[in-house]
Amino acid sequence: MNRLIIHADLPKGHISKDIQGQFSEHLGRCIYGGLYVGEQSDIPNVNGIRQDVVQALREIRIPTLRWPGGCFADEYHWKDGIGPKSARKKMVNTHWGGVTEDNSFGTHEFMELCRQLGCDAYICGNVGSGTVQEMSEWVEYMTSDAISPMTELRRQNGRQEPWNLKYFGVGNESWGCGGNMTAEYYANEYRRYQTFVRQYRPDAKIYKIACGPSDFSFDWTEVLMKNAGRYMDGLSLHYYTVPHEWKHKGSALDFTREDYCITLEKTLKMDELIARHGAIMDRYDPEKRVGLIIDEWGTWYDVEPGTNPGFLYQQNTMRDAIVAGLNLNIFNKHCDRVHMTNIAQMINVLQAMILTEGPQMIKTPTYYAFRLFSAHQENELLESHLTAEKWKTEKGELPGLQESCSLAADGSVVVTLVNPSLDGGSEVRIEVQGKDVSRVEGRVLSGGMGDYNSFDEPDRVQDRAFDDFRLENGILTAKVPSCGVVRLILA
Repeated sequence: MNRLIIHADLPKGHISKDIQGQFSEHLGRCIYGGLYVGEQSDIPNVNGIRQDVVQALREIRIPTLRWPGGCFADEYHWKDGIGPKSARKKMVNTHWGGVTEDNSFGTHEFMELCRQLGCDAYICGNVGSGTVQEMSEWVEYMTSDAISPMTELRRQNGRQEPWNLKYFGVGNESWGCGGNMTAEYYANEYRRYQTFVRQYRPDAKIYKIACGPSDFSFDWTEVLMKNAGRYMDGLSLHYYTVPHEWKHKGSALDFTREDYCITLEKTLKMDELIARHGAIMDRYDPEKRVGLIIDEWGTWYDVEPGTNPGFLYQQNTMRDAIVAGLNLNIFNKHCDRVHMTNIAQMINVLQAMILTEGPQMIKTPTYYAFRLFSAHQENELLESHLTAEKWKTEKGELPGLQESCSLAADGSVVVTLVNPSLDGGSEVRIEVQGKDVSRVEGRVLSGGMGDYNSFDEPDRVQDRAFDDFRLENGILTAKVPSCGVVRLILA
């Protein structure tokens, strides 16, 4: 039998709520039609922001939202998105579909969205096509309460008080769509630009994030930490789970058991990436002051047939929920270095929480995985040891079970178990040391690997109460279903 030992008296680190952060880019129908419908829409909205989506996202306790990109960030000029909407400049979104961007969703609208969601703002500035002055003035516009041209401009546009801006990214993918820079060149640019990301109020420190590597680009991490590490609070990492080649990534819905196994094998590389990039960071930052910010991650498949290829719209199955669960457990276990992550993307793009079609809205299996994991937010990671049988597949071995455990403020222990196997449930014996357990509450998300929610069947996949366990003499035995995620709260 599989065995999990949890040391409730051995905390290992703090699990920031921001590990479950989200990402919203001006891409496809993420913003327009997904989050923002405008004040004149028949879809119920407050200040143009659709309320069914807000309510759903509040249920999973969205902690942080990244905006406006992504690749879009390095062609976005923030002054085009303020002032009367009728006077705002229009532009072509060259990265994503060549559609017209009318800038009706800008800084004020994004901050209003964050207010409604109850989350912190993470804004990514334009290094690729923008200037130091432009970036500096944007930060001043948002955060200063002094008398200055930028604060006066903000007040003219209807906002008297400054906003709280927690995170600011200095460029995006500067090695690629953000400018095709070398690591040495970007390190120098980062040092220059971040100098002018000022802290205008003593109680409003901005956490500065440098553009970090993609995937296995360890040299980029080395150069950035060596040349600019002392000027940053965080270093980003991007890694997407792409089952096959970038040109033919595979279908989100029409996939085989072999495709499923390949997908999981690739997503599990996240653990190696964090460890290896983290080891480089440790040499320059042994106290782990600089956070690893995984601000783009998730599955990336071919777009759904008949949709705009530049909109990156894909369906979302139990395979994606398993990917989410595996990654969230990995992030929890690396919480000493991983300060924040942002799955790509929140609505209608890639591995989304929510899909919309006009007034209709559905929650994806990934949404329900995040809902289960939300119980870990702001908990203390606990030492845990899992001895589990491997899942033997045609492609090799994969974990039969994977876990992370945390201690909540009320003294309860939160356990999330992921069983990626398609060959049956997996029973696990759970022993908690340093705490007496008398009550167990469980929820489960499971199904066939290709199960998904559609607009015709919006509730086919969702989490439900879980009771396939027994507690005897302080020992808990639970059976985690195949292709399933279980959350247990032990009190």
